[in-house]
Order: sequence, then structure tokens, then C-alpha cells
Amino acid sequence: MHFKLYKYRFELFLGSLLFILFGSLIFPFGTYEEIVIPILYIINIFIGILLISKEKKLTYIFWGLLITSIVIFGDSFLHKRIFEKSEIIIRLIIYLIFYGAVTISTIKQIWATKTVDRKVILGLMCGYISLGLIAFFIFITIETISPNSFTGLDTILIENTSPKKQESLLYYSFITLFTIGYGDISPLTVIAQKATILTGLMGQFYIVIVTAVVVGKYISQLNSKKYK
Repeated sequence: MHFKLYKYRFELFLGSLLFILFGSLIFPFGTYEEIVIPILYIINIFIGILLISKEKKLTYIFWGLLITSIVIFGDSFLHKRIFEKSEIIIRLIIYLIFYGAVTISTIKQIWATKTVDRKVILGLMCGYISLGLIAFFIFITIETISPNSFTGLDTILIENTSPKKQESLLYYSFITLFTIGYGDISPLTVIAQKATILTGLMGQFYIVIVTAVVVGKYISQLNSKKYK
């Protein structure tokens, strides 16, 4: 069973990542933020364990992260209470460790492959999206610890009352990763500005180095087939 699922690790991981990004288009925002998104992150961690299952020590760490996340979310859900600030920060740290480890593991798997196939392309996509989520958790941690570190987060409202900060920061994370920079959201504090620079660098390094290596391998692969 494990071997069969491992073959589809990148497909499953990419599917769960896309659901995290665009799930808010399907579910009502309140339901999505309070119930759906925590469950999606737990599922994502579970699939991440599958993705790095050949690295035993890392697998044990991920199981610990998964159990901790389930305990925190389960207690809040069962007692129907709002997450405390300390619990939010713990969750954010868990997700940061998780996506950081998954991204590194994905890049290592891509780097080690000798032939470029569908799985390598899917892995490349997973790694890039994971970078955006790393940036998101960095930004939201900064905003949680030091509120009003970013301007423009209150421009999108839900039912004209609650600011849609998480969705705005998720959007800002990927816009920064893409180095588009519309300017509707801006970093104010020094740490927020440094995190923004780091996100832009991560996106550029990924494209210039990791993607370039894959493209180079693909060209070499085509050339070797051509002259056989």
C-alpha cells in the first residue's frame, strides 16, 4: 500500500497544495478558515510524510508534527473555542518546519534524478508552491507577533466586518515570490521588509538554479536520444 501511494506522492502533494490555495473559492470563508484549512494542512503533512518516507529520521519528526497539529486543532474544535495566540504561533512554527523540510527534500529528489519525466515536473511544481507557503507562514507569523507589519491587509473584508488577513497575506506571498509586486500590500516594519526580500530571493534562486538544472537535464536527455 505504501509503495503504491509513494509512486503518486507528487500528484497527491500537488493536489493538496492546490486545494489549500484555491479551497476558499469553494467553501464559505468562515467554514474554510475555521474547519477546512486546518484539516487540509493536516492532510498535507500526512502526504508530506509519504513524500519523505525514505528519510527515516525526518519521517519521525513529521509524525511528531502531525500529532501535535492534530492535538492542537482537535482540542480547539471539540471545545468550540478560538485558538489562543500561543497555539497559533505553535501551529505556524509546525507548518514552517514542515514546508521547509518538504521543499528541501523535494529539491534533493529533483536534483538526484538523472532523467526528466512527469514526476520531476510535478516535483518541481510542488517545490515552488511550497516556497510560497513558507513565505506565507513567515509573513503571518510576523503579523501575529507584531500586528500592522503590513499595509493593505484590511482592504478586503468579509461581511463588512472581519479583515481577510490570511487570504491577503497568502496572495501577497505568491505575488512577492513571482516578483510581480502590485503594491496593494506593502511591508512596514524592518523584519517584514527583510522577509519580503527573502521571499523574492527564494523565488529567483529556485527558477535560476533548480529549474535551470532540470531544463539542462532535459536538453541533455533529448540530445542523448537524438544521437543514439
